Amino acid sequence: MSDEWLKMTACDLGRGIENSIIDPLDLTEIYLKAASESQFKNRIYARLTEERALREAEEASARAKAKSRKGLLDGVPISWKDLFDTTGVATEAGTGLLKNRIPSEDAWVLKNATAAGLVCLGKTHMSELAFSGLGQNPMTETPPCVNDHDAVPGGSSSGAAASVAFNIAAAGIGSDTGGSVRIPAAWNDLVGLKTTIGRLSVSGTVPLCPSFDTVGPLCRSVEDAAYLLGALEGKKVEKLKEINLRNVKVMVLETVALENVRPKVLSGFNQSINLLKEAGASIEFREISEISEMMSLTATLFPSEAYATWKTEIEASPELMFPEILERFMLGSGVLASDYIRSWKRLNEIRDIWLNQTKEFDIVALPTSPILPPNAQRLISDSDYYKTENLMSLRNTRIGNLLGLAALTLPTHEPSVGLMLMSKPYSEEKLLAVGSEIEKILF
Repeated sequence: MSDEWLKMTACDLGRGIENSIIDPLDLTEIYLKAASESQFKNRIYARLTEERALREAEEASARAKAKSRKGLLDGVPISWKDLFDTTGVATEAGTGLLKNRIPSEDAWVLKNATAAGLVCLGKTHMSELAFSGLGQNPMTETPPCVNDHDAVPGGSSSGAAASVAFNIAAAGIGSDTGGSVRIPAAWNDLVGLKTTIGRLSVSGTVPLCPSFDTVGPLCRSVEDAAYLLGALEGKKVEKLKEINLRNVKVMVLETVALENVRPKVLSGFNQSINLLKEAGASIEFREISEISEMMSLTATLFPSEAYATWKTEIEASPELMFPEILERFMLGSGVLASDYIRSWKRLNEIRDIWLNQTKEFDIVALPTSPILPPNAQRLISDSDYYKTENLMSLRNTRIGNLLGLAALTLPTHEPSVGLMLMSKPYSEEKLLAVGSEIEKILF
């Protein structure tokens, strides 16, 4: 039975604990053993936090026996991307620039999760300073993709996704600045939630672009995402509202989101839209011309803020960085303040246009990533290939980041192909409720 625990959703594990079928200490020991014995352990986990995990599991076990559990996820072991501060444990964000950086307290979201009884298994590898959608990091480790071990897993929350997909964590917590939760979730057949900017505090989180940085879970079900959101936020979770898909209006975003989509991705996406239509959802294909213009703003907004965030460290030790990532940061060094301010002004105008033109729809649907996971070795040997694949991997997810939306990716019948659902800011509860119903028809 214990081997089956490793494949269960976080919420099902919580129900097993609630019903005295699963003991949190046994569960944590099984996960730690599975992680330690995994052939990919060192490629997925930057470091395990065994002592902390066992202590937290013992406390959860005592609460379970005393019938005083803190919530459904009390005692469930999860992983944390290595940019969330952990007291007394190195948090290096996948870069030599932060080697041996040891925080004195936990990140805000980790404090909340710990207060909810979740068990911290360890810290997972990631793209260097979270600045890539591919998940490749030759400076530390590159986790494998569950569907192709020679391919990258998606980034920047690469290890977070791999820890769940390879059954060595019940869920993973990542961050999403341009797609860093949703791309690895999609490429590893998981659910990934990008929260609205500002919904979850990033205090105690190594930053990339503070104007766009968000926190979100990678997990096995929409229900898991809902309960993990509650734990991260420090709030009680209400049961997801039941929604009839016949009452759901879906807009499929045309033009830029569907341009040059790889055949298998397009097939998986079209199949998902057809299933939605068969379930009774109202589907309308619509173009919003300003989105193409908006995408051109990324070259100004993301690199300039990323470079401003890390300028001192990068210029002190550029040799410590993966050249492809270093080059991306350095693109921000030449951006004029006037161009940055002008880009933000236009972005805010486009955000208003978007909300006005999509207000009649419950969700907007598009492929999570237009490409499949690229080969890791080719990305190292072919710089042009790295650049084109990295930008393509992030293209669709960035739409939600730029617009400041809530977004959810669901796995489809096609391996490594995600269906992305976007909704207005701070609408996570409705998005998750709709996503839960869609999840039922996709697989």
